Order: sequence, then structure tokens, then C-alpha cells
Amino acid sequence: MPAMSASMPIIVHHMAALDGQAAVPNSLEAIRACLEAHAPVIEIDVTALADSDYLLVHDPTLDTGTTGTGEIGKTTKAQAQTLYFKKNGAATDYRVPLLSEVVALFQQYDTPTRLQIDFKNMIPLGTDELLLRLLTIIEPLQKRMLVSTGADWQLRKLRRLAPWLDLGFDIGFYLDFREPSPHPLIFPHQQGAYGYLDEHPIAMTKFWSTADYLADRCGAFVGLVPNISVFYINYKLLIQSLDDGFNWADALHAAGIMLDAYTLDVGNSIAESSVPRLIEAGVDFLTTNTPQALTALVSHL
Repeated sequence: MPAMSASMPIIVHHMAALDGQAAVPNSLEAIRACLEAHAPVIEIDVTALADSDYLLVHDPTLDTGTTGTGEIGKTTKAQAQTLYFKKNGAATDYRVPLLSEVVALFQQYDTPTRLQIDFKNMIPLGTDELLLRLLTIIEPLQKRMLVSTGADWQLRKLRRLAPWLDLGFDIGFYLDFREPSPHPLIFPHQQGAYGYLDEHPIAMTKFWSTADYLADRCGAFVGLVPNISVFYINYKLLIQSLDDGFNWADALHAAGIMLDAYTLDVGNSIAESSVPRLIEAGVDFLTTNTPQALTALVSHL
């Protein structure tokens, strides 16, 4: 991974975003445009298919974002190659790509652009097949790769199988700062005594200062996955933590871990006003759907 930032953070193109482009998120056309624009980091979402490869989709089913129906995990590679993205409920001309196609595209560009794969298979796996499949596909990119997920159980298996691979952990299943979601699979559901969404027993009663509580939670997360490279944290949680006297970037840097704040889009006044504080705090990456506008904003700070 790049060295921890001493000044300005690295911009991460969320789902291969590029300001004003016509191509839909996660499409090969969007990824190519980001590569040609020399994006520092391109983030994509992947979910395992039934027989081989992975598909670039965010949700566990095909119905919401593609011309297909049913579970991705029950879809074959042959079936997947006939799928197109939908936009506003209508089919587009952009085919849903396979992960192997993205890796092949990256190999055509001799640039320092790195690929961040957001691994969407959350259910604990009975065998290592899906992870070994992933590693076989991405192996040609080696140090241009990072795999991130909120499923720390998958990350621990990946660390065992691939000591060479950079890994990123999203703490959002355990701790967050947002409105609770009614969706049963979006954790955590309850607000703890310190004002954060947190269902750990330590959050049920306020024993410590909020800063001490956050420091303890950070220490617990650091120990979940050996040799983690980057933590991914909702920017609103980071800002609230600073207000409460705790700096995640300082604590993580002391453990040799970098920090990504997501998702900061120009046009969102709360996100824009948070950028200077996040930079001052020492955040290493900013994930955004408006990378060019955010780069311009950051350059003028």
C-alpha cells in the first residue's frame, strides 16, 4: 500500500465513479474511463457466481440493478455474460462485467492505479473454494490489489490463504454513526449509551468517557484481522469521534494501519464541510462518487 499520508489523502473512485460520465457504476466502460483519467484507486463491488468468476454487482440479487433475476450465487458464468445493467429501472447498453475481465483490463494499463475489490459475499463459507477462486483471478495484479469487506471472518481466511494480499476492513457491521436501518441484515440496529450504533455489551452502559470507549472499540477492531492494511469508516462517525475527543487516524497509524473515510461527495454540504477536518485529522483516503470535484476541493484547502 502507499505510505500513510503526511498531508493530502488519496482519492478513491467509488464504483469506478468519474464526474459526469455516462457509463454506469461498476461497468467496464466506467473502469476504463477511470484508468485513462489516472485514478489513484478504483473501487468495485464483486459477488461470486455459481460456477466460476465473480460478477460486478452491489446487491446479492440480480433483480434490482440488472436485466437478470434471482440470486447471483445461483447464476452461472454463461448466464451472467448475457446480463446488462439497469438504470432508473430500464436496461442500458452496459453489460455487467466479470471480475476476470476487469483484471484483464487493468493489465492493459501500465499505471500505478490500484484496484479495490469490495467483497460482497458475507455468509460464512463452508469451504475455501470461493476465496481461492478470487485469489486465482486477482493474482496477476499482485500489489495493485486490495480486497475489502465488513466480513472480518472472510478477511481472516484470506489472510491465511494469501499473506501477500492487502486487506481492508469496514467496521460498519460493529460500530456506526447514522440512523438505524429497519433492514434486518444491516447491522448494528441499536444505539448504545455513547451515542453510536453499537450492540457490543460494553456500549450498553456508559462506564467511561466517550473517547475512552472509542479507543477501546478501535483496539478491539485492530485485533480482528492480522496485518490489515486499511480501515474503512463512515465519515460521519469519524467527525463525531473527533467531536468526542478521539482521532481514529492517530490510533490506527500507531498500529500501522491506514484510514479511508467514505463516502464524501461534492454537492453534499455536510460532506464538503467535513473534508478539511478529516484532512487535518490525518485520513489517508477519501472515497467519493465525485472524484474530480473532490480533488479540486482538496487542492484548494
